[in-house]
Formats: sequence, structure tokens, C-alpha cells
Amino acid sequence: MAKERKKIKRRRWNRDDTELTLLALPTTIWYFLFSFLPMFGIIIAFKSFRINGGFIKSFLTSDWIGFDNFKFLFSTKDIWLILRNTLGYNIIFIILGVVVPVAAAIAIGQLHSKRLAKVYQTAMFMPHFLSWVVVAALVWAFLSFDKGLVNNLLESMGKDRVQWYMKKEMWPPFLVFMNLWKSVGYGMVVYLATITGIDKTYYEAAGIDGATIWQQIRYITLPLMKNVIIMMFIMKVGGIFYSDFGLFYQVPRDSNSLYNVVYTLDVYVYKQLRTSTTGMAAAAAFMQSVAGCITILTANAIVRKIDRDSAMI
Repeated sequence: MAKERKKIKRRRWNRDDTELTLLALPTTIWYFLFSFLPMFGIIIAFKSFRINGGFIKSFLTSDWIGFDNFKFLFSTKDIWLILRNTLGYNIIFIILGVVVPVAAAIAIGQLHSKRLAKVYQTAMFMPHFLSWVVVAALVWAFLSFDKGLVNNLLESMGKDRVQWYMKKEMWPPFLVFMNLWKSVGYGMVVYLATITGIDKTYYEAAGIDGATIWQQIRYITLPLMKNVIIMMFIMKVGGIFYSDFGLFYQVPRDSNSLYNVVYTLDVYVYKQLRTSTTGMAAAAAFMQSVAGCITILTANAIVRKIDRDSAMI
């Protein structure tokens, strides 16, 4: 028996394991180089980082200052404005980022014409592939004061041109709309795949019992989508301290007039890097990572308490 066990242990690694390992190797190397190795840069948050020769030399010779970068971050007068904008927008993005894609997926799933459903699905998914640089150029083409399409239309109707990049009250709802326009297609595809995987016999049985479409959605579709919805919600909550840099910096074109409504943590990190205060930028980014980890674990723990099967971990 002991010899047979030894033989079994020796045979654990086989050709399939080698092939799968080689297949996973490029991804493993990529994650090591671009995800795990850069983590050593966290140390910069605790140093007064100064360029002195090459990066490694600067990294090693910069003075340790402990938590001074974090103290400066929380003592700056703009920190509460930054947190308000970051959290406020993300709460709205999380709520609408779940409700709207689910509603869109259910609506497309109810279409009888599969060809029309594919057209709608493709049209809604296409903005996901556009860079914010391209989107910013398109927005500028519409809202530019001198040559923007909107102002040209206003002038043709005998009205004055409007400085859209100076109207603060317009940008919060506009940024919410732009975020939805670009992201709703991806979420819809995920939920639509879940709806497609639901056994059709449930709907057939409900139809025989006289259930309406709304009742089928309420008592069949939504309950069977629950796990995916909760998973997507938890993942979005984990990014509540992150903001889309392209949306808040490139689309408003870094307009000083919109400072109070577009200044978020990611914009702050970028501007600190431009002014060579690398330590403070690293401190802000480190705080984002820790806060994001705490929020995603907290959300998962709450979900696990309510419904253990719906939790991610």
C-alpha cells in the first residue's frame, strides 16, 4: 500500500499540468511585473522622495518621514472637497450602475426579435471601447464656445453663446450621464448573459399558471439574477474611493471654473505628481487602496451575514 501511495504521489504532475502551467505563465509574469512588483512603491508614501540620479538611487537615498505625507494630505484645505466629490459621485455611480444595466438587460431579454436585440446590445456596448480622450474630443466638438455644435445651434436661433466649461451646475448631472453612457453596456452584457442562462421552463410554467411578464420578472428573473447583482455590487463598492481619471480630468478639460465639482482623489494624485510631490501622491494612492480593501471586505461581510451563498468570499 505504501508503494502504491508513493507511485500516486509521483504521478500527480503530468503532461496536462505542464501544458496548463505554460498557458498560465504569461499572465502570471504580467501580474508579477505590473501588479505585485510595483507594490514596493508603497514605501514612497513614507519617504520624502527626491530625484537624485536614477530611480533606484532616489528610492534608496530619500529620507524616511513616517506619516508626514498622510498628515499633509488630511491637513490640506481641499481634502473634504476631494472626498465629497469622490464618494458622492461613486455612490450615484454604484446605484445607477446596478439599476440601469439590470433594467436594460431585462428589457432587451424581452425582445422577440433576436436581430433587433443584437443591434441594441452592440449599440450600447460600443461606448465601453472608446477612450476618454476620444470622448473628451467629442464633448469639446459639441460644447466648445467658438465652434461647438450646441453654441452654433443657439446662435442660429438668435440666442447668446454659452460658456459650458464654466457652468458648474451643469456638470454633475452631465458627468453622471457620461459615466452611464460609457459603462452601462458592459454591465448589461453581464446581466444579459445571466438571463440567457436561466432555464426557460420556469417561464413556461409561470405562463401556464397565468403569470404576467412583470410577475415573471419579479419572481423568476430577479431572484435568479440575485447572486450576480450582489457580486457586481460588491466589486463596485470596492472602488468607491477611486474615480475615473479620464471622466473627471479629460472630459472637463481641467477647467479651473469646474474645480469644485470635478476635483477627485485621482485628479489630486495626478496633480501632485505634476508638481513633483511624489510622496504625497503615493500617500493618497495608498489611502485609496487601503480604504477600497476595507470597503469591499465590509460589504462582503454584510452580505455574508444576510445571505451566505451570495457572498464572494
